[in-house]
Amino acid sequence: MHFKEVKGILSAKNGMNLSRGCIHGCIYCDARSKCYNMEHNFEDVEIKINAPLLLEQRLKSKQKKCMIGTGAMSDPYIPLPESLQNTRTCLELIEKYGFGLAIQTKSNLILRDLDLLIKINNNAKCIVEITLTTFDERLCKIVEPGVSTTKERFEVLKIMRDNNIETIVWLCPILPFINDTKENVRGLLDYCIEAKVYGIICFEMGLTLREGDREYFYENLDKHFPGLKEKYQKKYGNNYIITSDNNKELMRIFNNTCDENNIVYGPEKLFDRMRLFEFEKSKKAQLELF
Repeated sequence: MHFKEVKGILSAKNGMNLSRGCIHGCIYCDARSKCYNMEHNFEDVEIKINAPLLLEQRLKSKQKKCMIGTGAMSDPYIPLPESLQNTRTCLELIEKYGFGLAIQTKSNLILRDLDLLIKINNNAKCIVEITLTTFDERLCKIVEPGVSTTKERFEVLKIMRDNNIETIVWLCPILPFINDTKENVRGLLDYCIEAKVYGIICFEMGLTLREGDREYFYENLDKHFPGLKEKYQKKYGNNYIITSDNNKELMRIFNNTCDENNIVYGPEKLFDRMRLFEFEKSKKAQLELF
């Protein structure tokens, strides 16, 4: 871990990443791709130490309230020293200035900030996004060795449900020949149904591979699934989009299950939902102060 002062923190679409790199060790991680021009070792996490200062400056200067997104490229809850509270400090600022939050993670460490998520949701809007890929706990620890288990993330979803915080699940990636099975997809969907998630983002059943993360993925296939790298290379070559042979059947199960349980799907619908700031809700909360 090392620190860096950066020049900006919010993107044009009001997204922010509080760090670069990760120690989760997920074998499929796109953030490892060379196209992102990371100049340090991926596991040597770069902390944007002045992120709270920059965020406060931007929130103060904004004329209209909006949703602030975080977690798209770097998980805000990678296990770091608890004394380093960049994420919590930024959430405090979002709550203080009355903005909304869409936060994505694979970690149950998010529960340590539950009090702030509730406050943000009461005053404006909070959406918690959780990635689920692998129902089998043993397989999960191979594919995503450094994150909370799928069951632990399922518990996070239920806790958010019980606190009236909207949740969206990222059902991806689904890895051909590893977790692209009916049992896996149905198991994850059952969790989503029980947790009463608002929506599920699924881009079809497969994954993406490009220079940087492809090599890491293949290295882990050799380590945990001997012979599978050669199968991938023969079937997919250097394709960016890797689609499961079971895609059609699994997507049918996915679509039907979502329809039957009133779960919203379709990435664009859900991206729009995460960007939509609840003006009326925020206005009501402000009026209640007087």
